[in-house]
Amino acid sequence: MVKELKYLFYIFIISLFIYFSLKYYLSDEYKKKSFRLLKLNNEKVYNYSKNLILLSNNTNNIVKYVEKTFDENKKNYNFWKLINND
Repeated sequence: MVKELKYLFYIFIISLFIYFSLKYYLSDEYKKKSFRLLKLNNEKVYNYSKNLILLSNNTNNIVKYVEKTFDENKKNYNFWKLINND
């Protein structure tokens, strides 16, 4: 009997927790607070981004392209030819 009452108590506590959590997170007051915080964060990010210093681009002509050299002794491997062995 005590065991069943203990389980009933656990279920009751868990259901109360779920009920109050849902009640809080689905309330209008919580939605208002969350939207206010989102707006405030967006304003902070916007103000911070306006004050950022832009650096000049100094990476022009950095990459040098090298043509592939052909080595006669190197064996060419063709993976697709191994699969399509007809």
